[in-house]
Amino acid sequence: MTSRREFVQLATRTATAAMLASNHGAATEQKETQRATPRRGLQLLDLQQRFVDLRFGMFLHFNMATFQDREWGDPTSPADLFRPTALDTDQWAVAAQSANMTWGCLTTRHHDGFCIWPTKSTAANVGQTFHSTDIVRAYVDSFRKAGLRVGFYYSILSLRDDIRHFNVTRIKVQLIKDQLTELFTRYGEVDILITDGWDAPWSRITYEEVPFHEIYEHIKNLQPDCLICDLNASQYPPSGLYYSDVKAFEQNAGQKVPEGSDVPALSCVTLTEGWFWKQRDANGPLKPVKTVVDEWLRPLNLKHCNLILNAPPNREGQLAPNLVSRLEEIGRAWTHPGPMAKLGKHVVVTTRNLARGKPIHASSYPDTVGPDEANDGDFHSSWYLEEGQTSGWLEVDLQKQESFNVVSLVEPVGKGDNYSESRIRSYRFDCWNGVNWTTLANGERPTPTTIHRISRVSSQRVRLLLESSNEMPHIAEIGVYDEPD
Repeated sequence: MTSRREFVQLATRTATAAMLASNHGAATEQKETQRATPRRGLQLLDLQQRFVDLRFGMFLHFNMATFQDREWGDPTSPADLFRPTALDTDQWAVAAQSANMTWGCLTTRHHDGFCIWPTKSTAANVGQTFHSTDIVRAYVDSFRKAGLRVGFYYSILSLRDDIRHFNVTRIKVQLIKDQLTELFTRYGEVDILITDGWDAPWSRITYEEVPFHEIYEHIKNLQPDCLICDLNASQYPPSGLYYSDVKAFEQNAGQKVPEGSDVPALSCVTLTEGWFWKQRDANGPLKPVKTVVDEWLRPLNLKHCNLILNAPPNREGQLAPNLVSRLEEIGRAWTHPGPMAKLGKHVVVTTRNLARGKPIHASSYPDTVGPDEANDGDFHSSWYLEEGQTSGWLEVDLQKQESFNVVSLVEPVGKGDNYSESRIRSYRFDCWNGVNWTTLANGERPTPTTIHRISRVSSQRVRLLLESSNEMPHIAEIGVYDEPD
């Protein structure tokens, strides 16, 4: 165990973390059965800025897989297999401070569904084990005591609870909400919730099966100042905040933050070879300090991106000596320089696309290409103008009067070597009011992902008109959304 003397000495040296967390405090813990009353929090932009200003955090993958040398825990294993013999969350916090990190994020539930807090739900959890320690409570107490902010990771996919594609029921959605209620009413203020296993190619659970907006609003009602981040970067354009207050990029999966990115983001990567501790990691390779600091941390911070470096605890519940040493080396090579450059405002999409899958027509139909490729929900497919045309349009029939207040346009910039910038000279969104077309939004030279918040209107037909620049423009997706005010 870390001595109190060692803890205080290191906490004193890490002034930056304390400065950033000085106005944090531990929120008054609510009774676990209490439902938080909806309340107004800080402005989203302020919360996003506060998060990216943290710059560097510790991911803590610690769950059933830790005890099985696996990346996903075996969902058939008994709960009592989870047995840390010398849990020391104070040591985690001190190690994070030594690297000049300012926050942490713990895997409260991973894909197998084991909960490392004593949930009152029917799920397998630490309360059913010989150890029975509330790992989440120990973690938040240690990190807050050290002046560090806290985040949670929670997998929507749960193999133990059979929360899988085509197997989701309202009872299972309620299980998710009940567990999240516990996490957000027992443990004080949480800065960010990172969700996983949701609308991913490998899990296939859609935002309709487990309704994203319902879960999003549930969290915001409990803690309006908690940011939501879903690990969906491979599915959605990197320059848009689709189903996330903060855009996530998983470096281990090859997801890179684009040059010039101006959305609030996090990038997660491992210090060891994998996410969860393997017995071989005690003597295995770790990422070099130069890689972490000079190739990841500093360049990512220039792109409004917070780096979250995974340092997995071992089966004892501690960080192994080689990880502790490497984190100290990182701290000697990098010092927190203070706040990042100011973020611009970005619209967050949390509801379904009303245009997706609806009847759509276009000004032209090139061979094998149809306008349906612009509202199929796949950002990797595109509709484009007939060769030789310099202007065109797309028109979507929403099939009934729909209220909406957000329209979007995604162009496949960066998808190929020959599409490095926008090919649209100007564009305009219109809607039909029953007599004529009225303009909703317009502009010139759009960004790769252009999302307009407009005054709420009601219409059945929406169209996009565009003028090309020098080359033929492609439209990957158009969107129509009804977002909360």
